[in-house]
Amino acid sequence: MTNIFVDAIMPDDERRQKLYEGALFLYSPTPSLDGLVAFARELIEEAFHPYDPRTAQFELPVERYVEILVRLKPFFIHHARSKELVQGALRELGCDPELTYFDVPRLRSATSDDYLTTGIAFAFHPHRDTWYSAPPCQLNWWLPVYDIAPDNGLAFHPRYFDEAIKNGSRNYNYYEWNRTSRASAAQHIKTDTRVQPKPEQEIALDPQIRVIAPSGGVTIFSGSHLHSSVPNTSGVTRFSIDFRTVHFADVSGRRGAVNVDSESTGTNLRDFLRVTDLARLPEEVVAPYDQDGAPRDHLIYQPTIVPLATGGLAADAAQASA
Repeated sequence: MTNIFVDAIMPDDERRQKLYEGALFLYSPTPSLDGLVAFARELIEEAFHPYDPRTAQFELPVERYVEILVRLKPFFIHHARSKELVQGALRELGCDPELTYFDVPRLRSATSDDYLTTGIAFAFHPHRDTWYSAPPCQLNWWLPVYDIAPDNGLAFHPRYFDEAIKNGSRNYNYYEWNRTSRASAAQHIKTDTRVQPKPEQEIALDPQIRVIAPSGGVTIFSGSHLHSSVPNTSGVTRFSIDFRTVHFADVSGRRGAVNVDSESTGTNLRDFLRVTDLARLPEEVVAPYDQDGAPRDHLIYQPTIVPLATGGLAADAAQASA
């Protein structure tokens, strides 16, 4: 049974334990979450100007669409304002800022009708984040930028929370992903050949849970939950934001959800930043999560940030003709 808590008021220690047991938590927008969505919308709408970003896919060749996302997503993800708003949201929702660590908020896009489902707009198959070198104590926070519908959101497959699935995580190493695959996302337009852990057996997608939250409303779930992108047939692009958190005591104490089937290597824990001051987790706490023989380079991904062009597509066109 999967319990779903809506706007629950409880100590964070108790909430984390319930999340590790498979519960879902939904919260209405807070001031900082509203601010995060507003900031994302500002950048998205500027980047796609003069088109409505939710329908721009029907106006642009896919290669041009990818060019826009290549600038837009890293600019939002690594912007100081994005981090500040996540820090505020975590405080507003009862996390201890001295003990809670977060990673940078990702901006995601899921286009409609199979326009673009690879690379920088990857449509996620059913997966657990633990297959991608996440620790058992990782919690995921997911919120839509614009209102969503049942046919363009996120799906959970609760049957498999504590049921092992044969999967390809044994081939996934986080540091190798940092070294060879993260920067190449924009090159994968028609197909995506990067190593992405997937189920290697037939799985039942139903019953499933689809959470339909308002823009800025956040869903919190364990990184061990099997979840997927709902195939988008809505006629509009879905934009969403997600970030992840870990608690210092759970990292150091090796607590979290039970690992039923992940064999990935490396760890993403060095990506996490403390809410109070953006300090990283101490190396002596992270090192036990490395397996013997793990490479010692590309432990943290270093992105390339390209400034956005003021005026969006119109400014790009003017610059190209100058």
